[in-house]
Amino acid sequence: MSDADLEEIRKGRLAQLQQQQQQQGGAGGASGAGGQDEQRKQQEAEARASILSQILHPEAADRLGRIRIVKESRATDVENRLIMLARSGQLRAKVTEEQLKELLGAVAENNERDGSAGGKIVVSRRKGGWDDDDDLLDL
Repeated sequence: MSDADLEEIRKGRLAQLQQQQQQQGGAGGASGAGGQDEQRKQQEAEARASILSQILHPEAADRLGRIRIVKESRATDVENRLIMLARSGQLRAKVTEEQLKELLGAVAENNERDGSAGGKIVVSRRKGGWDDDDDLLDL
């Protein structure tokens, strides 16, 4: 899938969303910049979903959805990397579930290397002090 194809799809979707907005007739015109930001975010999310549906096999898309339920940041990282690969023309065919697993492993290794694992728990215990056996020595 080439950059031109993705750009064409993106433009078509943007035109469709603008047409829908015009049909609604400015009902949210008084809402100001907040509505525009929300609409822009929605457009970006729909564009991402459109691109991902074109570059992922259904099984891979299901796996990515399950990953999103568990850890949204990891799913977003993978999505960003997939979109970047698609835009640069490095994807020649749809991504299979096995390829997605490899990409997940690469993202996990990258996160571990950067130290942004977020899953580490450090327990620091107090030294000395609170011991119930000390009460027996007072007898």
